[in-house]
Amino acid sequence: MLNRNYSEVTEFILLGFRTPPELQMLLLLAFLLIYIVIVVGNTSMIFVIWVDSRLHAPMYFLLRNLSYLDLCYSTVIAPKTLANFLSNEKKISYNGCAAQFFFFALFVTTEGFLLAVMAFDRFSAICAPLLYPVHMSQKVCVWLVTGCYICGVINSVVQTGFTLSLRFCEENRLDHFFCDVPALIEISCVDSFLNEIVLFVFSTFIIIATTMAILISYAYIHSTVLKIPSSQGRSKTFSTCGSHIAVVGLFYGTVFFMYAQPEAIASPQQNKIVAVFYTLIIPMLNPLIYSLRNRDVKDAVKRKLCGQ
Repeated sequence: MLNRNYSEVTEFILLGFRTPPELQMLLLLAFLLIYIVIVVGNTSMIFVIWVDSRLHAPMYFLLRNLSYLDLCYSTVIAPKTLANFLSNEKKISYNGCAAQFFFFALFVTTEGFLLAVMAFDRFSAICAPLLYPVHMSQKVCVWLVTGCYICGVINSVVQTGFTLSLRFCEENRLDHFFCDVPALIEISCVDSFLNEIVLFVFSTFIIIATTMAILISYAYIHSTVLKIPSSQGRSKTFSTCGSHIAVVGLFYGTVFFMYAQPEAIASPQQNKIVAVFYTLIIPMLNPLIYSLRNRDVKDAVKRKLCGQ
């Protein structure tokens, strides 16, 4: 193995989904439909929040950024996946693979931190309403979102750096539909123990830190809401958090399953199914969850459709 020429691998072959040829077209149509819904849903959410002055509030500023991140990280994956359904070669260059992984890690990590910030926003609005304009001023919101991106960049640089330090010999077939750490580690011809530890430690730390921030915020929210004498008031307050709780559950459940376990590379086929969920299904569901459960967003959409 030491005598192999490490520079041989200049491109990777994305094996994708091992299905009969007659099912490839069905998968193509399904992925295309999902991606169209992602683009239309998240772009519409960004546009409505941007143009409707009644939605120029901290919560909707964060929601607009969430839609932007969903649109970005799904776009990093979907177009190449759709192109590979129509190609016999299914190739991606080494540099293209590195770029795809870097931006995917950047946007996904940023979204994890942004969900924690959104929980803090709800905590401030419900538990400290008099201080809310101070806690979530425009300046504070910008700094919090900037901090999310900085954390995303740090994790992405570290993960990409360690992953690309691996050496790939003759084997260049990735058993995945995009360039991800578990698939790249699997085909490396050098010891990848350190890379697996870095993946596990960073992913676990990020998930635990952001999850704890979310759980603590909602523990205070729950305690505050229980003190509201009116059942109608309690229901209305909880409803403002329902969409965020649903999104957090979907996002963290799949990401934890994928990255925060030592045996993350044990089942490529299982990983691909989970990856479809958090790269495409969740970005498709997020705008639907928020638009269907949020009266302000629904009213804003109706106003725009009616030309008001």
